[in-house]
Amino acid sequence: MIVPVILSGGAGTRLWPVSRSAYPKPFMRMGDGKSLLYKTLDRALRLADGGTVLTVTGRDYYFLTRDEYASHPAADLDRLPFLLEPAGRNTAPAVVLAALYALDQCGADATLLILPSDHLIRDLDAFAADVRRAEKLAADGWLVTFGIQPSAPETGFGYIRMGDQVAGCEGRKVAAFVEKPDQATAEGYLFAGDYVWNSGMFCFRADALIAAAETTCPDVLASARACHASESGEASPVEFARELFMAQPDISIDYAIMERAARVAVVPAKFDWSDIGSWKAISEMEADTDAAGNRVQGDAIVVESSNCYIQSDARMVAAVGVNNLIIIDTGDAVLVADRDRAQQVKAVVERLRESNHPAASLHSTVHRPWGSYTILEDRDDCKVKRLTVKPGHVLSLQLHHRRSEHWTVVDGTAKVRIGEREFLLNANESAYIPMQTVHRLENPTDQDIHLIEVQCGDYFGEDDIVRLEDRYGRVPKA
Repeated sequence: MIVPVILSGGAGTRLWPVSRSAYPKPFMRMGDGKSLLYKTLDRALRLADGGTVLTVTGRDYYFLTRDEYASHPAADLDRLPFLLEPAGRNTAPAVVLAALYALDQCGADATLLILPSDHLIRDLDAFAADVRRAEKLAADGWLVTFGIQPSAPETGFGYIRMGDQVAGCEGRKVAAFVEKPDQATAEGYLFAGDYVWNSGMFCFRADALIAAAETTCPDVLASARACHASESGEASPVEFARELFMAQPDISIDYAIMERAARVAVVPAKFDWSDIGSWKAISEMEADTDAAGNRVQGDAIVVESSNCYIQSDARMVAAVGVNNLIIIDTGDAVLVADRDRAQQVKAVVERLRESNHPAASLHSTVHRPWGSYTILEDRDDCKVKRLTVKPGHVLSLQLHHRRSEHWTVVDGTAKVRIGEREFLLNANESAYIPMQTVHRLENPTDQDIHLIEVQCGDYFGEDDIVRLEDRYGRVPKA
């Protein structure tokens, strides 16, 4: 019984400004309009025996992930359970918690297929065939990883040195896991022929993983069991006591188990694979190339320029007389980088974080459980947003101490509460909410509603939201 486990989260700092911590890499859209997360779910559903796919993700990403899943025509949300992390804690705790959950819910014969949500695989038939090879090894107690045949002396990946063939199976024993090499060492690995890239995808029986953890990382297992025992809620999503979750060691599944276990095998992959690790990687796979080697996504004019990748979400970009550049415009931020130095984009995010700049984590469009808002203007004396509220959803019952608000419905019909008064607000109608007045906005219809919110006051931070009731669990517990 294969139970795919999708690991979703991460900051994706090398893909800023599209990937940010509030809307990370798995939610990035590829050229076909589908996100990496959607594509990962699609692969998982094709292999899930019984249709069950387990997702481990951050609590902040739950509603965004669930909405992404709901857009897949084959997804049955009742068969897509979630384990929600209160904060990031590396892959070993996530995978061990998933194994403990699978043992309880799916039985001892559950074979876990661990899938990071930010990889791109196009040959789904070849992927499925390799998973079945791994499943056969896992059934015999092996912990299996997938190795990618190197196409270049890549220094940004870890490597696996393959050993002897496993008798009766299409897999090889792992002789060694190797850290990211320097250029000369990577060239030697490529020439040797028995090294593969470590894909970060795994396949093993849940009970075999737990047995290995008892030997290789008993501290991780003990803390995961304590955390597992704290599960709240009888159904998905499953949440954990924060203090117990944070007590788990911050260590990867590679270091904690795979590099130390006795029976570890690798299936040399026959499928295509990319971890979309940089803008250079995206530039080499997206969009058509013109005669000068330029690739363009969105609106752009290119004049006497060559080998550039330009992506614009909202505005016209013009490039004149430049070469070998990556230009990314998201409307609220612009990246200009040499293609060959694309890995250094993460240094931009580090600088932004050091200065507490919101562009490190937030886009101008921010997603919320009820929908989204886009910041149209942000000044010292006012803030203007365009809100989209999904059908049947409702914002929290709240008040503000330092700002008033004006709501104007652009499209649809909203149900509004201001103080003790409740009424409907139709398109081209407005309402005023004074400071320190309890209010709430709801969409009682089956269509999105859109409205403009104008905030006036001397402070517009999110921490001036005092939530009194909230269906999404955002009211602090007493």
